[in-house]
Amino acid sequence: MPLESEPLRKLGFLTIGLFDEADPRRGHESTLEIIELGERLGFDSAWVRHRHLQYGISSPVAVLAAASQRTRRIELGTAVIPLGWENPLRLAEDLATVDILSGGRLNPGVSVGPPTHFEQVGPALYPDTADAEDFGYPRVRRLLDFVRGERATDFSGVEGIEVFSDRVQPHSPGLGGRLWYGGASLRSARWAGENGMNFLTSSVVKAEEPEYREKAAAAENPAAAEAAVTGPAPDFADIQLSHIRTFRAHHPDGDRARVSQGLVVIPTDSATPAQRARYEEYARKRLPRTTAPQGPARMLFSPDFVGPSAQLAERLHAHAAFREIDEVAFALPFTFAHEDYVQILTDLAGALGPALGWRPAQSS
Repeated sequence: MPLESEPLRKLGFLTIGLFDEADPRRGHESTLEIIELGERLGFDSAWVRHRHLQYGISSPVAVLAAASQRTRRIELGTAVIPLGWENPLRLAEDLATVDILSGGRLNPGVSVGPPTHFEQVGPALYPDTADAEDFGYPRVRRLLDFVRGERATDFSGVEGIEVFSDRVQPHSPGLGGRLWYGGASLRSARWAGENGMNFLTSSVVKAEEPEYREKAAAAENPAAAEAAVTGPAPDFADIQLSHIRTFRAHHPDGDRARVSQGLVVIPTDSATPAQRARYEEYARKRLPRTTAPQGPARMLFSPDFVGPSAQLAERLHAHAAFREIDEVAFALPFTFAHEDYVQILTDLAGALGPALGWRPAQSS
């Protein structure tokens, strides 16, 4: 596994791509410009977040298709596509098409679960099959199989002047190895590992009972086991570390299986006083949700990282989960302005990345 002193190998960023309902093109252009800037700055990857029936990117595959024609090197990812909204066969065709157009740079990240507000949106999304849809891991398995070239039908050959294939076309041979699962639980981490996917972690995890039971089972004596179950809940970094280790323990590549961390990290080296004040206020307002698990699902959020790059590097090197990964996709805050994103990306690439041992990629 990466050592504490091992350099950061891949630096990426994640954006939600907000837009004004009255002028959606401007927001989408801003997203594309940010991705182009990321390539010029030497970032290894740019990721877009998925939002349905909101004022964010609802069609990330389409946006990344556009980005693929405006960039040449930077990898393009989704973090994540909620598969409850998708037909895996059709999505596999779209992903393969964009991967071909990009020259093999697509990194699709997906997740499972019912669509948000499914009781309200279900009749529009699945008017005849809402009660029969499976929103669990088998939906991901179908996508994996289609992308990796498994048969989608028992028919192929020539019918008249039409030629039919029994697998998704186009087929992009390397895409199957660049599929990511976005997970916040031990169960998801294990499933992603067992199915040979890459693993996306973010700024939210589940502080769930299985996490404590695993610690108890791994304890060397009854007293330690009791402490693991009844003691204070572990902090965010400890939980995320358990997910990373569980994923790798069940992945064919073991300790070298790919994990990307997606914390909110905001360097302020070149920020104006007004920007610094706004960033610090943003993090301050979000801090209360990090002190204890939230809601029935016991979701636990990471504090945002704000400050000069030298300080951020120290905090990240002290982060238990960060010490075991060598690639990141730091999340840009949702509500900032375009010029804020330019400043943050410039400092990530010019100050924080190098402080973490990263070297910018060379543009072709």
